Amino acid sequence: MMIFRKIVAILLVIAWCLSGRAQENDRAELVYTQRLSKRFPDSAFLLLKEMYDQSLSRKDRLGTGICLQQMGQICYYLGNYPKALDYHGQADKLFRAENSSERVAANLNDMGLLYYYNKQMGMARQKYDEAFGIYRSLGNVEGMADTYGRIGHLYEKRQSYDSAFLYQRLALQQYSRIAHKQGMAKIYENMGSIYEDLSRFDSSWYYFTNSLELYEQAGEEVASIEVVNNLGDIYRKTGRYKEAIAQTRKALVLSEKTNDLYEKGAAYRDLGKAYDLLHQEDSAYHYLELSRRATLDIYSKENNRQTAFLSVLFDIDKKNSEIIRLENARNITRIVTIGVTIVVILLVVLGWVIISRQRMKIKNERLESERNRHLHETQRQKMEVELAGKQLQEEQLVQELESKRKGLTSYTLHVIQKNQLLENLRDRLSYLVKEDKRDQKKQLQQLIQQINQNFNHDQYWDEFRETFGQVHQQFFDSIKQHSEDLTGNDLRLLSLIKLNLASSDIATLLGISQDSLRVSRYRLKKKLNLGVEESLTAFVQSV
Repeated sequence: MMIFRKIVAILLVIAWCLSGRAQENDRAELVYTQRLSKRFPDSAFLLLKEMYDQSLSRKDRLGTGICLQQMGQICYYLGNYPKALDYHGQADKLFRAENSSERVAANLNDMGLLYYYNKQMGMARQKYDEAFGIYRSLGNVEGMADTYGRIGHLYEKRQSYDSAFLYQRLALQQYSRIAHKQGMAKIYENMGSIYEDLSRFDSSWYYFTNSLELYEQAGEEVASIEVVNNLGDIYRKTGRYKEAIAQTRKALVLSEKTNDLYEKGAAYRDLGKAYDLLHQEDSAYHYLELSRRATLDIYSKENNRQTAFLSVLFDIDKKNSEIIRLENARNITRIVTIGVTIVVILLVVLGWVIISRQRMKIKNERLESERNRHLHETQRQKMEVELAGKQLQEEQLVQELESKRKGLTSYTLHVIQKNQLLENLRDRLSYLVKEDKRDQKKQLQQLIQQINQNFNHDQYWDEFRETFGQVHQQFFDSIKQHSEDLTGNDLRLLSLIKLNLASSDIATLLGISQDSLRVSRYRLKKKLNLGVEESLTAFVQSV
């Protein structure tokens, strides 16, 4: 089969090359390649490549663009989308250069379909909109209808069914204006598919039936197979299994008649589903097995097509590489001959120029060296001044930090002494209260309460925190990275631990007992996710 295809392609190329027809006759050959591409894509591609080369040699930009467009369609048919987009992009430039608006629009629709399969919906819609604008300006009703249908299909796959219905109906209106039965049948089929997705099977059956009738009137036997299969699906989904089987068998007969492996496999699969629903397991298994075999046949056929196509691409690339290599070798020989002549002339001129430039270079280097020496000396002096200034600034900062550290320590001792004084005063007042002298007991209790209220809420804590933050920069930000649940009291306790104070002094500063301090330290370790064996003091000092 491969040999036959190659022979057919070679004979077609020879006949085409020797025919000497005008460009209009070449267009007829391009129509033939479009039909050939569906059955023998590798042979069609090979023929198109030869026609493409001939069009280039004749500077026939329109013919070249049509070749590129059909080559892109073959690549799309075989699933090579990047290569297809490349060919369509080149065709677009040629069509626009030739002001062939209808071909530009048709090519844009092809590109929109490729972007859709590449899942670039925005780019697909952009190409469709541009194509529609061209068709509308030309008054091309069929082109407008085709583009409407493509946009509707785009919305259907995005499950935007309202928009899908809108554009499909617009397409149907345009096709109806020109009584284009094949186009109307396709739109009816699209609308039936949308209603099937929405499980509205009555409406779906109505549109599929109308589509089948129009396809039959137009003599589109191949296109009608899928519609017959869809009607079988509708019967099966609505529980009418016998009618479903009859309809699917009709699709099977048509697919066998047209040798359509895809629809044959679909028919086998649908028959298997229907018999399974009727609990006729033997028949279900039989048809599902036939479906599996059809799938393998399709895979084998596609694999052979892909292999043949890739082989053609490889041969073409190899041929192009060889042509390029020979052209490069010829160009290199010509360039070397011219280059040798030029080099001989230039060597004489270059020798004189080099000597002159060398003298000038030595002079310039001497001047540049002197200028750089002065510049480096100036920069060195400037850096020394800046370094001295930074050292002085650093010494000042160290002195300031030391002064603040001493102030913080003095302040902390002051607070400890003040709290110790308040604690002694509270103990004495408590003792007076216990003497049970009623005339002074109430006033003394109020005084004790006032002391307790002000014991831990001293106004100096804010000043202490500000001074602490200057001495221990970033401490609070670093500690909060370990826990977001730290309270103000937690931060006070952490800052006092950071100052390395004794537990008794910390308890005095916070106005709590030693036992309460131990509880606070335990809770703080849990907030900081420290283990039982880990030291809170060591952790705080390391922050």
